Amino acid sequence: MRRKKILIITDNTAEQINGVVTTFRNIELLARHDGYDIAYIDPSDFRSWPAPGYPEVRLAWPAKMGRRIAVQHADYVHIATEGPVGLAARLWLDGQGWRYNTSYHTKFPEFMNRIYGIPECMTYAYVRWFHKHSGRVLTTTDTMVRDLEAHGFTGNIQSWTRGVDRTIFDPGLRDRTDSEIRLLSVGRVSREKGLDDFCSLQIPGTRKTVVGDGPYLATLQRRYPDVEFAGARTGRDLARYFANADVFVFPSRVDTFGVVIIEALAVGTPVAAYPVPGPRDILAAGVTGHMEQDLESAVLRCLDLDRAQVLAASDAWTWQACWTMFRDNLIACDACV
Repeated sequence: MRRKKILIITDNTAEQINGVVTTFRNIELLARHDGYDIAYIDPSDFRSWPAPGYPEVRLAWPAKMGRRIAVQHADYVHIATEGPVGLAARLWLDGQGWRYNTSYHTKFPEFMNRIYGIPECMTYAYVRWFHKHSGRVLTTTDTMVRDLEAHGFTGNIQSWTRGVDRTIFDPGLRDRTDSEIRLLSVGRVSREKGLDDFCSLQIPGTRKTVVGDGPYLATLQRRYPDVEFAGARTGRDLARYFANADVFVFPSRVDTFGVVIIEALAVGTPVAAYPVPGPRDILAAGVTGHMEQDLESAVLRCLDLDRAQVLAASDAWTWQACWTMFRDNLIACDACV
């Protein structure tokens, strides 16, 4: 039987550390096992330059996009992001009458408002237009499906779960003998992630650690000399930070999911967060974490949770389920088969 090919078009490069890259990296092996090959078009295929304020993000000039798509002879095309690469692909595919699907990973209008001051109404008009011809729009949670519908999105919008690699995120990595209370936050260190809320927590007897890198790191280091900044970590080194934390704190209000949340749960670490999309869809309040507008209160309540119950509840999150949902929502592009 001929193996089918999925073409992923994204404004993220493979070396970036974020939820989009993590998702596709993890489902790729499952896709291959299931008889599919995955190819990518990303900014590394074009001339590109650093995004203002985000040097790790590359803005590409996606020349000859149509030729690059056509030579792939893909059975399915998935546009993962709404940046220049995704936009060029969307315009060319629509012009050719080829079908595709898309995904909505980030609260893009809220992000653009916080970072660049662009009114949300303008960016929502753009993303509604961007996704309106998509055969299916995959977003992270049921809450995000309702949120997009409330913002005027039409068409077929489906929630799309995420998973965790349990060969890496092992609760047995917890090897502490001290009684110190350790609070952890992990992710891209950028202004919109709410890390000031984490770093400014004043809970006696606690040690705060931020794992990650990004354009806001130097500012946080100057403001909060009492916080440990561990830089970017991966693999079991990262998992060890999760396992040895007493509470994982997720201070973002703009993420649509938060893979780091389920990575924390997979090692038995409870999560304190705001009651916003992402945490609301992942956490079982009083079992795996607490969500409050008062983040300090949520942290303190998490200290009373049973790590064994947190670990048991994490079994629902698997990359196999993520791949199955993605596969079942693929749209054959017809013209390029």
